[in-house]
Amino acid sequence: MPAAEQRVQAREWSSFRAGMIPMRGISQVALISNSWSGLLFVVALFVDDWRLGVYGLLGTASSTAAAALLGADRRGLVDGLQGYCGCLTGIALAVRLGVSWQTVLLTVLGGAVCAVLGAAAGRLLGPLGLPVLTAPYCLVAGVLVVALSKSPVTDGPSVRVPGFTTLTLADAGRALCNNIGQVFYLDKWYAGLIVLAGLLLASRVAALAAAGASAAALLGACASGLPADRIVEGLYGYNGVLCAIALAAVFLPLTLWTAGYAALAAVAAVPFSAAWEAFAQPSGGYPFTWPFTVTTWLFLVAGPALGRPGISFEKAM
Repeated sequence: MPAAEQRVQAREWSSFRAGMIPMRGISQVALISNSWSGLLFVVALFVDDWRLGVYGLLGTASSTAAAALLGADRRGLVDGLQGYCGCLTGIALAVRLGVSWQTVLLTVLGGAVCAVLGAAAGRLLGPLGLPVLTAPYCLVAGVLVVALSKSPVTDGPSVRVPGFTTLTLADAGRALCNNIGQVFYLDKWYAGLIVLAGLLLASRVAALAAAGASAAALLGACASGLPADRIVEGLYGYNGVLCAIALAAVFLPLTLWTAGYAALAAVAAVPFSAAWEAFAQPSGGYPFTWPFTVTTWLFLVAGPALGRPGISFEKAM
């Protein structure tokens, strides 16, 4: 093959690989680094609402580009670790503040700030052996939503029902799918199935963790007497899904004990989500993924006090 043709093919291949970096950034929302999974997640976004897809891609591109310009670690850039917080920020702003030229600008700026906060959080949490997770996104989106939201502020938490919340079989099925889809703010049950397919494409363990955590969170929410409509929407389950993926498929080696540990975290995230909702509502805020981030940190830090195989601080680093 002529040298000139080889150089053209090399440039085309390099361009293709660079173009797949944002897909890995989007896949990192679910704690995996897989371009094809990221592409399926983008499909899920556009299937649910094309505007969510546009804002998610814009936020990912903004945070990734800002990190590259600021000299972030190249390995992290290639793995998509600089894109996922910007992706979530863009989607959150579209959902909570609406679609407008102002939120487009805020998505670009917010994504860039996520890159800076991610670097700062990495410096602070690295010596503790803790991952950054979605803390930068929660900070940026939280501040912007509280400061700029025009939605009416509610006075208190959602009303619990006495005893066990009962759901029809159809509603339970939708809740199981929405618990996964709400990781990306998706409220159509079939979009949640596309997200699950994206997880399965990258990791069977991650997909099983997500499905199992969705079921555990559903039972926990019903046992807590939380409102049926919000359970069906997946608002009490998505944080638990992320906790289970983090603990069972990413940071701890998979054993029977770590699987149970991850399931416990998924259930614990349910009341944490409800409590965070009650705490944030009076100021016009939203839990975002704070329950996932804080619950995962606590379960990782608890490792040294636990003597079961695989549940150790050192292996989570």
